[in-house]
Amino acid sequence: MGERKKQWLLFIGLGTSTFGDFIYLVAINVFILRLTDSAAAVAGLWIMSPLAAILTQFWSGTFIDRFNKRRLLIATDLFRAVLTASIPLLESVWLIYGILFLLAVAKAFFNPASITYITKLVPAEDRKKFNACRSLVTSGAFLIGPAISGMLLLISTPEAAILLNAVSFACSALVFFFLPDLDGPKAEKRKIHFRVFAEDWGKVLRFSRNHPYIVTIYFLAQFFMIIALGMDAQEVVFARKVVGLSESEYGLLISVTGIGYVAGSMVLSRTAQKISVRTMIAVGHLLVAAGYIIYAFSYSFLAIAAGFLLLGFFNAFSGTGVLTFFQNHFPQDMMGRISSIYGLFQSLLQILFILLIGFTGDLFPLRSSIVLASFVCLSIGLLLAWMVFHPAKRAFFAEAEARDHSAGASR
Repeated sequence: MGERKKQWLLFIGLGTSTFGDFIYLVAINVFILRLTDSAAAVAGLWIMSPLAAILTQFWSGTFIDRFNKRRLLIATDLFRAVLTASIPLLESVWLIYGILFLLAVAKAFFNPASITYITKLVPAEDRKKFNACRSLVTSGAFLIGPAISGMLLLISTPEAAILLNAVSFACSALVFFFLPDLDGPKAEKRKIHFRVFAEDWGKVLRFSRNHPYIVTIYFLAQFFMIIALGMDAQEVVFARKVVGLSESEYGLLISVTGIGYVAGSMVLSRTAQKISVRTMIAVGHLLVAAGYIIYAFSYSFLAIAAGFLLLGFFNAFSGTGVLTFFQNHFPQDMMGRISSIYGLFQSLLQILFILLIGFTGDLFPLRSSIVLASFVCLSIGLLLAWMVFHPAKRAFFAEAEARDHSAGASR
């Protein structure tokens, strides 16, 4: 099988499960609401994912880096297919919460393993293009997935949409079955116990100390995203109560953001090879920050829509740039541990900032909190732009050379 065919097969496998995820998001909310008739029960759905991330990420990377990535992707997809298919058979909301928690745990394994597998399969010179196309699929799923779910709810039931998600996981596992085994038959024979976890944390910390520039770029980008998510958590309150938009206008606003993201992903998928990673990182973050500033100072639907269209469009650039930077500079045999351990801190900070922006919104005018957060994002964007375009750091973005940073990394 040619390299291009392998990349397309991987692309199809990841895209299939992504579309299923967005179909499922709408259906599971409707299913729980019909089962319990409780808004609190629906809100409980959104606790499972961050809770599973916090309880899983501090140890999952140790297993991910030592297990066969292709087999892990197949196993987690099949596991998610079986769990998702069982949801319509349950009548207890607590059992469903348990299933959702296990699904989130499986996702905490799947995502880092998929990033490592992508990095191994896709050559350095093709990663920008691949990541941009994947961004396009994700943005398309964001718009089309809920629409498919809505149509299924009109002609069928929430159970049908949930089962479709289970089928998408099974199809994704089947696609991964036909992809090459990049880890080979060699397995890690060392038993995993507490000392191994401690050693892995030490290795990640040593890597972070030895590569401060790489880690700083990555963490600044993640910190930017965390603050943006904190603002997003108050989006409905700001749009409805501060600006005074109607429910229909707010719904249209979400669609505008999705359209911006799809448009940005389409442009990037066609131009990725002509745009440098540092341009993606710098320009992407600066213009996303500009979109949030327009949003923070808006007093009408059109003004907010303009801000959301801008930030949606350039989110594709910033996300693709950071992911490609991560793949090019972090050691392949430690990606699972780095992703999981860094992800633990990101999850904790995410919860902290969501609560912080919500709390300050009760003490001070919400607009003031959003304005402050948007300018913090702009400051981070400016710092990132200065760091990636610093002449002394040019070598980190020399994309003509296909570098493999995993050679010197130790298990």
